[in-house]
Amino acid sequence: MTEKFPGYKGEALRALKEAGAGIGDKIRVMKDEEIYQGVLIPRSEFGDDRHLVLKLNTGYNVGILVTKDTKIERIGVGAKPAFSTPPLPKQKENLPRVAILSTGGTIASRVDYRTGGVRPALTANDLYSVVPELSEIAFLDARILFSVFSENITVEHWSEAAKSIAKFVKNGVAGVVVAHGTDTMGYTAAALSFALQNLPVPVILVGSQRSADRPSSDAATNLIGAVKAAASAPFAEVAIAMHETVSDDSIIFHRGVKARKCHTSRRDAFKSINVPPLARLKDGKIRMLTRDYQKRDSEKEVIVEPRFNEEVTLIKFHPGMGPVIDWHVENGYKGIILEGTGLGHVSNRYFSAIRKAITKKIIVGITSQCIWGRVNMNVYDTGRDLLEIGVIPLKDMLPETALVKMMWVLGQTKDFTEARKLLSKNIANEFSERTVFGD
Repeated sequence: MTEKFPGYKGEALRALKEAGAGIGDKIRVMKDEEIYQGVLIPRSEFGDDRHLVLKLNTGYNVGILVTKDTKIERIGVGAKPAFSTPPLPKQKENLPRVAILSTGGTIASRVDYRTGGVRPALTANDLYSVVPELSEIAFLDARILFSVFSENITVEHWSEAAKSIAKFVKNGVAGVVVAHGTDTMGYTAAALSFALQNLPVPVILVGSQRSADRPSSDAATNLIGAVKAAASAPFAEVAIAMHETVSDDSIIFHRGVKARKCHTSRRDAFKSINVPPLARLKDGKIRMLTRDYQKRDSEKEVIVEPRFNEEVTLIKFHPGMGPVIDWHVENGYKGIILEGTGLGHVSNRYFSAIRKAITKKIIVGITSQCIWGRVNMNVYDTGRDLLEIGVIPLKDMLPETALVKMMWVLGQTKDFTEARKLLSKNIANEFSERTVFGD
């Protein structure tokens, strides 16, 4: 397999090279008295080495087994995959100014139907040039921060994003929208919630489950909702904007430290855990769903604390778990979040390892594997024993948020006692004093 022939190897690659054909070329394949004509498209890298794939004029793809009797003829030169953006809508300078920062992900990708591949082909400008409705909501300033799939986001990306957002906020924008892949959007939302404090305006992360050019895409609707909130929502927090249901009726805004992706592909994949969502956009109007929120206030000045420490791990307890706690202690980790069972438990087999970690000034916090509810370490002996050892109960904080918070805490201080206090302090409404159960 080569870069010029993605997915091709072995006999199929040999035959294509012999014919002088490449990806995107029009070719004619003659086999068993049948003739196939179409565009050569890439294959999965895990495919075998004896088939090639053509996109026929009908739009369908066909796989053809290459044998010694197969004849391949190149009949047309392929064009490079390209996407030409529509002209930008006329900007109305009297509207609220909103910054759109692109990091990549499905919302910033499209399918090239000529080759069949999904490509990160959209620039930040494309995000709103293909959604002209945005020009009626805000005057937009779109930039690319980076272009990566969300699974490749690191703490360095979080820090860079926080600094860039703060610059726009200090320059007087009405709000900031961050286009982000959905898989790790909850982690980034939590990171920005800790790194950006005393926000005067909203910071809205937005993604999509399906690329912008698919008929079932949620990209445009989500983006419109995010820009609407950035321009005029009454709250000034980090939030995630996504579909509330599978239909296009409403966009829901989840607090950045309380959101979890709960489905792999549904458009309403994100849910607020243990709290109601912040707000809803429906019929063009934003309605707050909680009284407990930070209000928009142009007099505030954002505080930026963008430092994170990666020497932190999240360990999900399970029966038969190996010596993973000891491994992290021996390899110099500074913080451990335990994802315990139920009210916050792990087997007493690991008590000595946890005690050793805390003796070595490693901070250990515990959350629950349960999606809803909160840890309560006082109900059973196991919980009380863990408290006595020095494990910090993290109330109803999500495990992912707890991991990010620990990284942020250890980016602020190296003092063991101070870090423990900061981990237990409510910074961005990441935990509540009591959990309210909804429907």
